[in-house]
Formats: sequence, structure tokens, C-alpha cells
Amino acid sequence: MPLLDPTLWQDGPTLTGGTAPVVEPATGRTLATIGLAAPADVAEAAVRARAAQDGWGRATHLERAAVLRRAGDLFAAHADELREWIVRESGSIPGKGDFELHVAAQECYEAAALASRPVGQVLPSEAPRLSFTRRVPAGVVGVIAPFNAPLILSIRSVAPALALGNAVLLKPDRRTAVCGGLALAAVFAAAGLPAGLLQVLPGGGETGAAVVADPRVRVVSFTGSTASGRAVGELAGRHLKRAHLELGGNSALVVLRDADVGAAVAQASWGAFFHQGQICMTAGRHLVHASLYDEYVERLAARAEELAVGDPHRERVHLGPLIDRAQLERVHALVEASTAQGAKLVAGGTHRDLFYRPTVLAGATDDTPAYAQEVFGPVAPVRSFATEEEAVALASAGPYGLSLGIVTRDTARGLALADRIPTGIAHINDQTVNDEAVAPFGGVGASGTGARFGGEANLDAFTELRWTTTRATPAGHPF
Repeated sequence: MPLLDPTLWQDGPTLTGGTAPVVEPATGRTLATIGLAAPADVAEAAVRARAAQDGWGRATHLERAAVLRRAGDLFAAHADELREWIVRESGSIPGKGDFELHVAAQECYEAAALASRPVGQVLPSEAPRLSFTRRVPAGVVGVIAPFNAPLILSIRSVAPALALGNAVLLKPDRRTAVCGGLALAAVFAAAGLPAGLLQVLPGGGETGAAVVADPRVRVVSFTGSTASGRAVGELAGRHLKRAHLELGGNSALVVLRDADVGAAVAQASWGAFFHQGQICMTAGRHLVHASLYDEYVERLAARAEELAVGDPHRERVHLGPLIDRAQLERVHALVEASTAQGAKLVAGGTHRDLFYRPTVLAGATDDTPAYAQEVFGPVAPVRSFATEEEAVALASAGPYGLSLGIVTRDTARGLALADRIPTGIAHINDQTVNDEAVAPFGGVGASGTGARFGGEANLDAFTELRWTTTRATPAGHPF
């Protein structure tokens, strides 16, 4: 029996923001129609969520963990159905859909384990009393997720927030509201999550702002662009609530002089072109030692030309479509501006409909737009360096600090170099796009407010730390 029923998605009883089509970017076809949440709907959803959270917060860790484990099993049991939605709605190749489903299941299993983590510490006290800390649920958590990896970027906040006793208002990107929102609601309902604890509110920026501003929402978990993240952080600060921001990136892949060029190009191709470059961790700046530069550019361009681009639901391809026309126009404008300012186009730079060819730009400089900015498309600007000091300076330049890849035959040298470059994530002999449910994830600078996913980071993100004391008899005071 299918898990998802599109006939139930129109004009939901609590959504008054109209309807929107679910569009397949590869074909432009409408797959379904969904209801949209207006800002006024957010307040009603928050009231329901807060009422449901009271009992859920008092449930035992065993009860919460059981729901999370069943949810993880359901992601695996319904993989074929959910993969098709991920492929068709977000333009993913099937392998990327499988990766999202694997991570989603693991996030649920890790969250189930999180429910039984120690919740506090006994403290020394100068008074005759028991003094201890205890983690308590934050209450209602607002989760705002983007389109590019919609299932992962929703579940990695939703699962731990629920496991720790919270209710969740989830606002997925309206372009991927099924695999980033409604699919989660269906999975958790089937897993036995009590009604009201997960409210899905597809909509635009005004709906997201209402989630952030609602007084019942105490913690906001936002994943998206740096510009939007700044607005979310400002609004959250105005309302005196925590905002965990995972934002954009323009990550460097550094190829040292001793690297194997073939191995480096294999890393670079995946890091730059996976999911059409629509990933915050994408390798957006390729820094290559001058002695390897020409060979690297030639081989990366050859690899780009070999990659198949097309409809991932109907063809065996390496790259699918960009998410929509606006994204296509932005990517192409950055490529054209880069060549106009002197970068050499050695592969790609063309498109058919929303299918953009993997693109390699040689001779990148500080002023090359596709090098200086986050492109969010399949574009690899390449720049040479002469010394490790120059590589550190180039990799450290710019506002972002999300991920870093270093390719070298000397891993100790790679680790030492990584220590000199400010990023939240670093990989030696791997490219920049990696994710695991057990690992902390987050960036520094314009890439966000630091790691907030995985283990202890989730505890910090989705609970409040309460100090409690108790005495055998009431305390006496001077007056």
C-alpha cells in the first residue's frame, strides 16, 4: 500500500494559503497539487503543537525511541516510493535519492539513541542540598528546510527534536514540499507519532517568518542561503529565541603538489557536479598546485564532457535538471560574467531547458564571479597556487567557512594544512560533499552558526539546560 496519497494534499483543513502544483523540473509536468500555509495558519498549528508537546515531553524515552526506530524502518520499507518522489520532485538521480533515504533512516536511528542519553549532571553545592542539571525539551521547534536535499535537510532537525520531547513546525521549500515535508508527516504518522506533534506548513518566506516569530516556537533550525539566514537570525534575535543556521558555502578543494592528478580529478568531479552542484558543500573553488594545474584542467574538462545530463527518472544520467528557471538563469549569468572577465571556458557553459552541462572554468581569479560567489550549479572554477602559504590564503579568503577538501599523498601534511584554514568540516583525500548522521555538521563565518547536528550538538540544539536543587527541609534566610 502506498505511503503517500496525493489526493489528500489539496486544501487541507488547516491551510488557507491556496494551492500550488508539485512540478517535475525535468519535464515541467504537474505531479500533484498541495495546500499552502498562510501566516495565520502558523499560529493555529503552533497552538496544536504546543498542546500535543506537553504529553510527548513527559513520555518515557522508550516510547519516543520506539517511534523513531519505526520511522527509520519505514524509510527503508518504502524506499521505492519515496525515491521516485525525490527523483521526480527535486531532480535527483536515483543514487542521490538512495543516499537521502539512507541518511534519513540513520538520522531516525541515531535520534532513537539520543532519547536515552544522560540528561544532566549532579553538581557540588555549598548549601545542604542536592544540586543538579537536567535537560528538558525546548517545547516547539521550528524547522525551515530548503529544496536541494529536502529529505535529509528536514529529517536531521525533525528526528532529534522529536526524540528529545519536542513538537515540530516544519516548513519545507514549496518546490519540494512532498519529499521535504509531507513524506516525513506520512512516515511519522505510520510510525505512531501522536497527532499534532509534527505540523507541515508548505509556503514561502512569509510563512517561514511566521514560524520564526510565533511565541510558542522557542528554537528555530534553518537551512538555506546566507541571505535568508541573516534575516532569520535577525528576526529570531528580535524575539529572543535561539536560531541554528546552516547556510551557504563556497568550499575549496586543495590539490597539493604531491597529489595523484587522476585521484584528484575523480574527487573534483563528484564534489563539483553531484546533484548539479546544488549542495551547500559543493567544491566551488578548485585550488591546484601550479605544477599540476594544466593536467588537472584538461582531465577535469574531459571528465565533464563525458558526464550524461538528462531526465533522471527516465534515463541513466549523472546530472539531472536544475530546480527551476530562476536558478538556471543565475548559474548561466555567473558563467557568462566570468568568461567576460577573463576566465576561460574549457567545458560546458551550455544548457537545454533546465539541464545545465557540467562546466569548467580555468584561470579563475578573485574577480571571477563564479569563483568569488556561491554558484549552486555544476560549475568548477580552477585556480593555481605556487606555495602552501598561498593555498592557505586562497582557501581562507572570502566570507564562507563550511567544508574543505585536501588531496595529498601525505595525510599528516594534509591535516596540518587543514588546521590553518577556518572551516566547520575538513576532509583529507576526499572532496567536500560528505554527510553522516553521527557527525557534527555546520560551518563558520557566513556558512552559519556552527555545528548543530549529531550527538551532543543535537542535545544542545533542541533542549534547555535547567538547574534544579532540592533540600530535605525548607531553607532559612536572613529575612
